[in-house]
Amino acid sequence: MTGHTLRAATPRDYDAIAAVVDDWWGRPVLPSLPRLFLDHFHGTSLIAEGPGDPGDLAGFLIGFVSPSQPGEAYIHFVGVAPGSRESGVARSMYERFFGIARDHGRYVVRAVTAPVNERSIAFHRRMGFEAGDPVPGYNGPGTSLVTFVRTL
Repeated sequence: MTGHTLRAATPRDYDAIAAVVDDWWGRPVLPSLPRLFLDHFHGTSLIAEGPGDPGDLAGFLIGFVSPSQPGEAYIHFVGVAPGSRESGVARSMYERFFGIARDHGRYVVRAVTAPVNERSIAFHRRMGFEAGDPVPGYNGPGTSLVTFVRTL
């Protein structure tokens, strides 16, 4: 990751993320990332900044260790600024999160994405995740999501 720095997220980071996330996706996705994730899971979430400007949001990873599934952690939402894509930011955030998960005694990381998000599916596979078939109704009627699992 050239020139970017990673740091732990704080609840104060929410407004910066909320200001850009829909633009980064090119569609409204903010409802999938309520403030509560940074209020309650900032200790296991990450912010990528730079290069060169510590205030320049280059990416974020919202993840947590599962309070209900012993041994598991979950990556809920990841975003990388369009200008920072292909720079290794996402890989660096995932690798740091894997370390956080291990430090908390977790040995499995899970994630989900929409079946149409081919870039995300390919990225997760490159990161060593096994992708399942789309699960119809995963988040209720009319939704399907691809599930991912990686053993650490």
